[in-house]
Amino acid sequence: MKTCRHIALAILVVAIAAWSQEPPKRKKLLAIGQSNGFQHDAVSHGLATVWKIGQESGLWDTYIRTDTQLITKKKLPNNARNLDYFDAVIFYTTLELDLNADQKADLLSFVKDDGKGFLGTHSATDTFYQWPEYGEMIGGYFDNHPWHQKVTINVEDRKFPATEHFPKSFEITDEIYQFKNYSRDRVRVLMSIDPNSVDLTKKEVHRTDKDFAVTWARNYGNGRVFYSSLGHREEVWNRPDMQKMWLEAVKWAMGMTKGDATPRP
Repeated sequence: MKTCRHIALAILVVAIAAWSQEPPKRKKLLAIGQSNGFQHDAVSHGLATVWKIGQESGLWDTYIRTDTQLITKKKLPNNARNLDYFDAVIFYTTLELDLNADQKADLLSFVKDDGKGFLGTHSATDTFYQWPEYGEMIGGYFDNHPWHQKVTINVEDRKFPATEHFPKSFEITDEIYQFKNYSRDRVRVLMSIDPNSVDLTKKEVHRTDKDFAVTWARNYGNGRVFYSSLGHREEVWNRPDMQKMWLEAVKWAMGMTKGDATPRP
């Protein structure tokens, strides 16, 4: 009888402890969709997909903005949130955005000093050509898109959390970028184009080393940066494997999971 009472008491204690625990606090993601150049129709769909992933996973809330007001560490009026409120920022952007010098410094500090996350999708590398520090942070700049077709993707890192669910290679139809000011000495390439799946003789092809990275990660000071050039087409965002990639990418960028971003030259 005493043993039964002890068991019942233990169960009660565990139940009370479980009931009293607060659910994990959701992270906060600031999503910027702004263009001063080519207008990508998939911006709304892509960022809405990121919002949906956060809601369904219960891991983060996404604040979608078409302006850059919140990219600052200054106190803002009217209960507006600043960078201190967020755990990561994601860009689906084009060309020069409306950031002043202080905002630019705050964004770099947000990642490099505060240890927060930055993510870029598709045209985020087609952004801020006049701000070299941004190009250094994200890992490279857009240098034309020679192909918009079905291509074969080689998954170079199947241990990184955002790409471990992919097979060694897979096919996808999308607009494919090439990059300049990019080096494997600075980023860990996670996925790249199989050069045998594209026409390398096209006049838009500028690289001669056949190194067409698609997705990479890097450490930036205390923070984490993730970029994937895929996402020009809405169909890409609808793919379960791509949604899984973004789920794990945001988790990694926010420091919720670990993943080796050491460059492999």
